[in-house]
Amino acid sequence: MKKVHSDIIQFRGSHYEFGHHQGELLRDSLLLPNRRAQRGQKSMQLIINETQAIEMLERFAPRIWEEIEGLADALKWPFIDALREFGGYYLEYTKSGCSILSHSNFLVRNYDSAPQGYEGRFALYEPTDGGYATIGPSMQITGRTDGLNEKGLVMGYNFINRRNSADGFICNMIGRLILEHCATVEEAIDLLKELPHRRSFSYVLLDKTGRSVVAETSPRDVIVREAAVSTNHFEVLSEENRYQIDDSKRRETALLTHAAVSNDAYEAFRLLNDSAQGVFSTKYSTASGTLHTASYFPNSLEVGFAIGPDRLPLMFDFQKWLQGERLLAKRINGRIDTHFPFPYLDDLSGPQHKNG
Repeated sequence: MKKVHSDIIQFRGSHYEFGHHQGELLRDSLLLPNRRAQRGQKSMQLIINETQAIEMLERFAPRIWEEIEGLADALKWPFIDALREFGGYYLEYTKSGCSILSHSNFLVRNYDSAPQGYEGRFALYEPTDGGYATIGPSMQITGRTDGLNEKGLVMGYNFINRRNSADGFICNMIGRLILEHCATVEEAIDLLKELPHRRSFSYVLLDKTGRSVVAETSPRDVIVREAAVSTNHFEVLSEENRYQIDDSKRRETALLTHAAVSNDAYEAFRLLNDSAQGVFSTKYSTASGTLHTASYFPNSLEVGFAIGPDRLPLMFDFQKWLQGERLLAKRINGRIDTHFPFPYLDDLSGPQHKNG
């Protein structure tokens, strides 16, 4: 078992200041040089059309632009390099799995992916220059894999397919934009219909009204269905699915069976996190092993988070944090049964890591 952690990052201020703060934290981290080692010579081709990427950020995410400027200044990078690394347009690290179960007053999700793409950061951010305060794990620094905002909107996403991609934002940046700009499920749906999508993903949304939906999104279409369970296949846009969806269907059945007999949030967490229940995945070699389990509560603004299997969730009271109370915890600790390296923990420059 490998000891793994997520650093808890707390910040209140402008987006530029938040970006600068993150850049200072990253300056001596293994994460960024490891990212370059992972990508090798391909890194300069990651954004095909820089002008288009800039136009999309200016249109949909001008404050994220300022955050990237802060990152660039703190890291002493040219802005275009920071845009490639943190812009959330085109650039992807890996595919992912994921299972999500929601009820009228909670959402529980497993984030399944490759250890090589995880960055071990859990961020609480309250902007002072516009946008809602958010809490959740980050991806690509500026993006979010799942999370909750101050209005009680919860978001989590599921990977569907890489085929037939197009120019557009990737999942983690879309997640960040939803949480920072939307107060309700309806507002999030409107945003998803407006944004350009790079890949096919499902976005599961829950708000304080208890409404839970799955938005099936691809570069070609966005449809929304009322649902409480989502894994890694579309129900409506089925032509976008991968050829092999047996495991996704199996996990969906387990979640639906549980949802039919229980509305208890802790039991739902145990279903996803306990290794013996069959939903927690150890398929790290295929980029679909469970890295974290998170539970979000839109009414109380509480969050539970665990890294690895068979753990009690570390609970966060986001409402108290919004009222000015600072968290004392610095890290979320866990253990994951894998030999694969984590880019924020392990030096990937050695020959033993050259081929992943």
